[in-house]
Amino acid sequence: MIDIYTITYCPYCSAAKRLLEHYGFEYNEINIEKSGMTRIDLQNKTGGRTVPQIVINGKFVGGYENLYALHSNDSLKNFVEKDS
Repeated sequence: MIDIYTITYCPYCSAAKRLLEHYGFEYNEINIEKSGMTRIDLQNKTGGRTVPQIVINGKFVGGYENLYALHSNDSLKNFVEKDS
């Protein structure tokens, strides 16, 4: 299960979602603006205050750059599917 915390009009959020879609991964998008979450709420939940914040199978990945790093070293697919 992939949760991605986003805001509206965030280029890094869009890039992260495109990367996940490239692999055919389904994800649960939580727009913090629309859900009424604050950045402090986000930090309490994920450990990070910036968006996107990505959690895969209950494990905090980080933001887009962290997700892209997993993709770059060919470990994103294994990371997602390991605990599925």
